[in-house]
Amino acid sequence: MADDLCLLIKDTLIIKAPKKSPLVLRMFVLAFAMVCGIYICSICLKQISTRSNVGFLNVQVINRPCEPPNIEPSEKLYAHFPMPNTFSRDECACNPVRYFAILSTQRSGSGWFETLLNSHMNISSNGEIFSVKVRRSNISTIVETLDKIYNLDWLTSASKNECTGAVGLKWMLNQNHEDIVEYFNTKGVSAIFLFRRNLLRRMISILANSYDQNAKPLNGTHKSHVHSPHEAEILARYKPTINATLLIPDLRKVEEMAAKALEYFKSTRHIILYYEDIIKNRTKLKEVQDFLKVPQMDLKSRQVKIHKGSLSQQVENWDDIEKALMGTPYKSFLHEDYQM
Repeated sequence: MADDLCLLIKDTLIIKAPKKSPLVLRMFVLAFAMVCGIYICSICLKQISTRSNVGFLNVQVINRPCEPPNIEPSEKLYAHFPMPNTFSRDECACNPVRYFAILSTQRSGSGWFETLLNSHMNISSNGEIFSVKVRRSNISTIVETLDKIYNLDWLTSASKNECTGAVGLKWMLNQNHEDIVEYFNTKGVSAIFLFRRNLLRRMISILANSYDQNAKPLNGTHKSHVHSPHEAEILARYKPTINATLLIPDLRKVEEMAAKALEYFKSTRHIILYYEDIIKNRTKLKEVQDFLKVPQMDLKSRQVKIHKGSLSQQVENWDDIEKALMGTPYKSFLHEDYQM
C-alpha cells in the first residue's frame, strides 16, 4: 500500500512538472537578433557616412585650378583658369585662357579686326563694352565690368563658353583707359594696339559715318559696318568736305593720342598692329594668334569695305586737301596705300 502511494505521488509529480514553452524561447532569440541587427546597422551607417565625407573632400581637391607644367615661367602671369559663375567649363577647365584688350581709335578697322578674331573657335572678343558711359564712370565700375568679362561671365554672341582660349574686348583710347594699367599688369591682361597708318582715310571714314548717323541712307537705318557690296556702294556715294585749315592739327592730335597710349602701356605685354598691314599681309593674323597662344586658323570676316580706291574720288574738296598736305610730313597720305 505504501509502495502504491509512493508510486502514485511520483506519477503525479511527473505529470504536473512544468514544461518550458518553445514559443517563449523563439521570441527571446528573435528579440536578441533584432537588437544585434540594429546595432550592426548603426555602426555600418557611421562608416558609410565617414567614407562619403572623405569622398566629397577628394572632389574639392580635384576641382582646384589647373596649372599645366608646359607653361613657361614667364608666361604664367598670362595663363588663367577662370571659374565662371554662369556655367561650367567642363572638360576645358584645365585649358588656359589669355586675357586681352584691343586698344584703338574709332574708324581704324577695329570692328573688322574683331570679327576676324571672333571667327576663331577659341577667341571671344566682346565688342566696345565701354561705349556705355555708366560702365566707365569710375574705376570701380570699370574693374567690376572687366572682372566679369575675364571670368567668362559676360555673355554675348561672341562667347565661346567652356572652350574659350582667349577672351577680351575692344577699348577706344578716348574711353577713360588711363587708370587701368595697374589692373592689366596685375591681372595679366595683354594689349593689342590697332592703329591706322593713313590718318586721312580714317578722317574720311569718321565724317562719312557721322553723315550716315543722321541721313540713314540704308532704308532709314544707320550702319557703321555693312555685309554686302550693294550697301557699301550706297554709303560710299557720300563725299565729305574736310576742313583744310584744321586738317593738320587734327592729324597731329590723333598721332599724339596714339603715342601717349603707347607710352602709358609700355609696361604691359602688347603687340602693335596697323590696319593697312593686315590687309596687305594676312600673316599678321598669325602673329596675333601666336601672341594669344591659340591654335592657328584661317580667320575670316563677313564685313565689306565701304571706301575703296583713290582718295581723290572720296573727298569733295580734294584740291584743298592736296594743297594743305603737300610739303608736310603727311603728304604720303595723299597716295594710294593699299589695294583691295
